[in-house]
Amino acid sequence: MTSEQYVIQQLQAFLKKHRIQDITISLQKPKEEQFGDCSTNLAMQLARHLHKKPLDIATEIQQSFRIDLRYISKVEIAGPGFLNFFVANQNLYEQLSHILKIGRQFGRSEQAAGKRAQIEFVSANPTGPLTIGHGRGAVLGDTIARLLQAIGYEVTREYYFNNAGRQMRVLGESVRLRYLELLGQNIEFPGDHYQGQYIIDIARTIYEEFGDRLQKETDLTLFKDRAEQSIFDDIKHTIKRLGFEFDVFFNERSLYEEGKIDAVVQGLREKGLIEEREGATWFLTSKLGFDQDRVFIKSSGEPTYRLPDTAYHVEKIKSGYDLIIDIFGADHIATYPDVLAAVRALGYDVDKIKVLINQFVTLTENGQKVKMSTRKANFITLDELMDEVGVDVTRYFFLMRNMNAHLNFDLSLARKQSDENPVFYIQYAHARIKSIMALAVSKELKWENKARPEMLKAEEEINLIKHLIEFPKAVEGSALNYEPHRLVNYLFDLATLFHKFYTVCRVITEDHEMTLARLNLIDATRIVIANGLELLGISAPEHM
Repeated sequence: MTSEQYVIQQLQAFLKKHRIQDITISLQKPKEEQFGDCSTNLAMQLARHLHKKPLDIATEIQQSFRIDLRYISKVEIAGPGFLNFFVANQNLYEQLSHILKIGRQFGRSEQAAGKRAQIEFVSANPTGPLTIGHGRGAVLGDTIARLLQAIGYEVTREYYFNNAGRQMRVLGESVRLRYLELLGQNIEFPGDHYQGQYIIDIARTIYEEFGDRLQKETDLTLFKDRAEQSIFDDIKHTIKRLGFEFDVFFNERSLYEEGKIDAVVQGLREKGLIEEREGATWFLTSKLGFDQDRVFIKSSGEPTYRLPDTAYHVEKIKSGYDLIIDIFGADHIATYPDVLAAVRALGYDVDKIKVLINQFVTLTENGQKVKMSTRKANFITLDELMDEVGVDVTRYFFLMRNMNAHLNFDLSLARKQSDENPVFYIQYAHARIKSIMALAVSKELKWENKARPEMLKAEEEINLIKHLIEFPKAVEGSALNYEPHRLVNYLFDLATLFHKFYTVCRVITEDHEMTLARLNLIDATRIVIANGLELLGISAPEHM
């Protein structure tokens, strides 16, 4: 049992004594160490139930609280009635031993065992390579999947794409025109066509296979299909390089072929939410409390994004997932509420759908903003970024800020291979520990099951242990709130505490028992850093 579990147990006994059932006990970590290791405002919550002053209630709780030095050393009252609890060192030592005992499993739980989650992310149409704009969503999606798996979810990573419509026709025509240029024809390339080097590369592979036999070919099918295959191969390669693979690639076209699009329109029509006017088909969102109606099908007969996406989400719900997560860029912020409204109007439970919006990424180089445009081809691909700074740095920088905040990807900082770079700062802590442990092995020191953790009493040692045992909460909080940056911050703080400990406390000393105890401590630190970096998809190097 942890100290916090013991505190909650004692507080629940107090509530039971007073026959109070509708109170949720909340423990918070005080900002200042002088106020203990965890705190609660329960006395303030109980004031209206017990008709007493919070301070009097806090005093009663304090007097009834059973101090057990295996868990809590003391309980203090602060301010108008806050209760502050101080963890007993014995509990810290026991939890330190627990970390060493379960190793790679520390931080993982079965909280969501038996539940299934689907995460849809990236979902770029096959018109060009993945850019750094796609990169943030890709890393966020994979990391959230890893975090959900860490608390027991069975997770499906899904990629949704559309390989039909005008954009694909433009792609095919772009390749055809570049092919004709390779044949020596003087082509005026349209400004709204895809102009990246990758288009020329695809055209060259076609030229090498067919020579000039396609110079009079006006059917874009071959050009489009070759481009799609090449670009998708490139996308899959980039994703694999980033450290994961998708379980499912869902083609929007199947929704049309299987009648799912027509079913959505008909279902909403039966509910009086579809109207034909101005040559277009409208979804009457004004009847659902929105400011205006939305076009589902344009006068040209081409559906807007909202219609197929509604059908797609209906299929997601039918698949029986307990949790459905969409990770979109900021350009989707105005459209997804309409989609959810349509799905809800069709009678489906949208509460299990969680939409996460990640804000735009700005790449700076030499203090200047680098502009991106898939068609104009002055973009930075995700592969180019990984070539420049490496996979670990790429992932870390995409995760280090809250996804709701704009991200400034500072290339000058990302390139630095020193402790100024935050990911190297964390990795260096792991590498330093491995180096110390290797030295200990060379000296034939054996600390497993022989160390006496009660030797660890220095402030730097105690603070490090306290942070280590917070790891499961950091993982759980990051997973349940879909906020990987919480775990990033936790690991950075852990590295800071370790470096401070290492500066003050020599690990291998003349004191044999102290040496074994500190080897135990850094071994537990190594485990937590490695486990945390694994959840972020970042390596834990043994040497740097």
